[in-house]
Amino acid sequence: MRDYCIRTANPDDLDGARAVMLDTVHRDFGTGYVPRWHGDILDPAAAYLVPARHTLLVAVDPADGAVVATGALDSRGPAHPPNPRHIAERFPSGETAQLRRIYVRPEHRRRGLARRLVEQLLGFAVADGGYRAVYLHTDPSVPGAEAFWRWLGRVVLDERQESGGGQGIVHFEIPMGR
Repeated sequence: MRDYCIRTANPDDLDGARAVMLDTVHRDFGTGYVPRWHGDILDPAAAYLVPARHTLLVAVDPADGAVVATGALDSRGPAHPPNPRHIAERFPSGETAQLRRIYVRPEHRRRGLARRLVEQLLGFAVADGGYRAVYLHTDPSVPGAEAFWRWLGRVVLDERQESGGGQGIVHFEIPMGR
């Protein structure tokens, strides 16, 4: 088992983090880069390193120093639209820590990296002291994503069960004391 280093990203990590994120939206999501959904990917420093209540973590492979996984947290709750109004109201910006960009390169999956990233992000949210909830949403078509989040959190809305199916997204609340 490799001893991956998980740390807060620094400016030297941003190209590697951006590559992991862009590869994921192309390969796993099949959407490619969509500015209204993925704007933070192009400028992760402004999105996650500058704001005090935001953070970006990276997992670095000790064999070659490459960034192989990312995890981010910010204080922006889910927006309405595109998310249902009751979800946006339940998880308001400023009071909600939203987990984002929990991405692991395929050849590094199944080694506990996503779990470790989430644990550190939850620790960041607790230490902040101003968050009352941790929220995330996932696309259940991404292999392994839904099962992983169901293991860590509680489903608050599965849009596939709604009339019309919404966007097909599954919304979760993750316990802060996990």
